[in-house]
Amino acid sequence: MNHARAQASPPGARTPPLDTVAEIETPEHIRFRYQLAGPGRRMMAYLIDLAIRGIIVVILGLILQLSSYGFGFGGEGFSTGAFLLVAFAVEWGYYVLWESLWSGRTPGKRSMHLRVLKEGGYPTGFLDIALRNLLRAADFLPMAYSVGLLVMGLDPRFRRLGDMVAGTVVVVEDPGRIGHGLVVQPPPSAAELASLPARPDLSSADLEALDLFLRRVGTLNPAREQELADIIAPVYAKRLGLQYTHSARFLALLYLRAIGRTA
Repeated sequence: MNHARAQASPPGARTPPLDTVAEIETPEHIRFRYQLAGPGRRMMAYLIDLAIRGIIVVILGLILQLSSYGFGFGGEGFSTGAFLLVAFAVEWGYYVLWESLWSGRTPGKRSMHLRVLKEGGYPTGFLDIALRNLLRAADFLPMAYSVGLLVMGLDPRFRRLGDMVAGTVVVVEDPGRIGHGLVVQPPPSAAELASLPARPDLSSADLEALDLFLRRVGTLNPAREQELADIIAPVYAKRLGLQYTHSARFLALLYLRAIGRTA
């Protein structure tokens, strides 16, 4: 899984987030900070997606034009109507398809290291994606996303109307971690794996919190890393009725088992 840049802080910390940072608290009372994507960066992603959509529409339009003559349906009325239907389907289906299948990203968002998340910091579902894109027409008014840019500029979390209704935000991912798979060193032993359930009962929110912590292992001060692991590990050990010796390794092994990996 790929996730946005986050910084974990213990429950007692009260440092207020920056204007461009959203602070999220998980059910385990561990707080993470996500860097929010501003209008400029989102516009660049939109322009990249616009170019891709334009190419798709042109190619499909040419195919329709050629096929209409090939099947004896030549005529300006037929080709124009079919082209408008294709353009509509691409405009509204492009974002829903990519963001649903690519974890809140489109090619444009991925190139700018952006991702759509729920305001609680969790991955979006299909209904969230469909709802936020359903209101693109309102954000586009009166032209060139004027309303959307105005609303984003006024909102402290840079949300457009679609984001507000769907309860989503667009965040900046850490490019250094994109595509990076978690590796446990040394590899888990058979005895360690046998001490854990085959598939621990963890929610998507649990997996998100564990993934965010584990991807920061090795980048934090060792004392800080141990402090965070000692805060998080007892929560899962108590809930699942498990015991452990090393908190950070316990969390890593628990995560691997939950996602079905053994190494």
